[in-house]
Amino acid sequence: MDILGISGYYHDSSAALVRDGKIIAAAQEERFSREKGDSSFPKHAIKFCLQQANTDLNEISQVAFYDKPLLTFDRLLETYFAYAPKGFSSFVKSIPLWVKQKLLLQTQLVKELNALKSGTIEPSKLSFSHHHHSHAASAFFPSPFDSSAILIMDGVGEWATTSLGRGNKDSLILDQEIKFPHSIGLLYSAFTYYLGFKVNEGEYKVMGLAPFGEPCFVDKIKDEVIDIKEDGSFRLNMRYFDYCTSLTMTNREFSNLFGNRPPRKPDTPLQEMDMNIARSIQVITEEVVLKLAKTLRKKTGEKNLVMAGGVALNCVANGLLVKEKVFDNLWVQPAAGDAGGSIGAALAASSISGTIAKKDEKFDGMSGCYLGPSYEDAEIKEVLERYNADYDLLDIDSLILEVANLISKGKIVGWFQDRMEFGPRALGNRSILGDPRSENMQKILNLKIKYRESFRPFAPAIISEDCSQYFDLTEDSPYMLIVTDVLKDRIVKNNSINKNLSVTDRINLKRSDIPAVTHVDYSARVQTVTKNSNEKFYALIKEFKKITGCSLLVNTSFNVRDEPIVCSPEDAYKCFMGTEMDGLAIGNFLLRKINQ
Repeated sequence: MDILGISGYYHDSSAALVRDGKIIAAAQEERFSREKGDSSFPKHAIKFCLQQANTDLNEISQVAFYDKPLLTFDRLLETYFAYAPKGFSSFVKSIPLWVKQKLLLQTQLVKELNALKSGTIEPSKLSFSHHHHSHAASAFFPSPFDSSAILIMDGVGEWATTSLGRGNKDSLILDQEIKFPHSIGLLYSAFTYYLGFKVNEGEYKVMGLAPFGEPCFVDKIKDEVIDIKEDGSFRLNMRYFDYCTSLTMTNREFSNLFGNRPPRKPDTPLQEMDMNIARSIQVITEEVVLKLAKTLRKKTGEKNLVMAGGVALNCVANGLLVKEKVFDNLWVQPAAGDAGGSIGAALAASSISGTIAKKDEKFDGMSGCYLGPSYEDAEIKEVLERYNADYDLLDIDSLILEVANLISKGKIVGWFQDRMEFGPRALGNRSILGDPRSENMQKILNLKIKYRESFRPFAPAIISEDCSQYFDLTEDSPYMLIVTDVLKDRIVKNNSINKNLSVTDRINLKRSDIPAVTHVDYSARVQTVTKNSNEKFYALIKEFKKITGCSLLVNTSFNVRDEPIVCSPEDAYKCFMGTEMDGLAIGNFLLRKINQ
């Protein structure tokens, strides 16, 4: 039985195909359209999924959409009436779009699907899942657990903003929720907006900025903005927010809380106050997540926890859950945001039909997230020849040796291999790689390769068996979703952080013997790599270790600021040529910038 899952029309549209309960393919539309966060109908992603599964719409048993637009419309109507006449202008502007695109979604989906000319679909084959149920299915069914507690946190889905429940074998139940407008996801996004970053994209920047500051606004936020109960439930003071009635997240009352300072304008210099605000909202978020998890453990008695929703991408909070050992085991859906909704909708529909793939205690159902398209050497060569690129064609062992040598000499290499990752992280198939021992690597990557803010940290990809030699982490972290501490014996002694230094100067201080992946608070967002999860990437890191004695590489996504991760060989070549990368390993081809 083939089920097509679709997420779209809000942000980060995607498609997934599930066959007999197993995920066959999944991809985000942005990777094909090259429009970051593309919210349009995911036509390219759907075409890819059908091709990957060698099927067409005629053979699809069901098309599952990731939320229920009628319930969302009900929320919008009730919200506007509750706040009327405030917000009337934005209500008038949004209604035509809703009527055209959301309320008539079934008709719209059938029309768009049949326009793909990949077979036809009947309206009777469409189903609509609750937003948080899609998230929950994406977290529980691919996890390695037969039973677990479930925690879903995001901005909002229909009415729910936080959902708690339990999964057992082929079923899941969400039996407790916090409703809109009280949302930890929207609270974090409000602070993201106030700090001058883009909502739905910049939240991870706030998380990266937080370690530079002090949590000096925590008490003020608790006193004025959020009331957190001991069980983790919470209520927001809505006098400080405008997201119910307008297109802005915060208002003047919010600004007054912080000295009557308006939201920071993007790309203006960050101040100490910005860092302190970021740290404070991060601490608040961690408290809520920790208390909710403890409530779930007590309520369900489960030893395992699975998570999804955008807040589940807060890997600092995830790291705290692991450190506090609230549950014995934690598994987070790597595409925890709305993109993962397509997988969840398809898996939820599959479970209802009685078809769920058998669990494997050692491996989860996400196949390492390598669910996107791959390209043969012949396709890659055609692109390289078209651009008159200079390249060497090598066998895989020679390629790995050459790349490891280049990185050991301080070179930065684009690594494009096999199937593209699904979700926000590059996990060794669409990656830019560097030497973690280099004191200048983070600065070079941010300013000359990624063209992004200097404070942004980079993640280490480490062979799993050596992880405990570098980091305070004993379990695998294959999806780069857990932040942990660098071991104390690797930290540079007597290196106190001077708060009077600029962000850039603080970043450039050497903090450990792997400075390129050690954040300002001596933490790292770790990716563990095994031979079974990614044989080529594992072999490359092993070769680097053989040359240098170091068991890890800097791993960042193969893209530049404000662009999606590369998908095709052409995307990779253009990104390579448009940055100061030194090399590109694409399939079995190796390109050196100096020869181009």
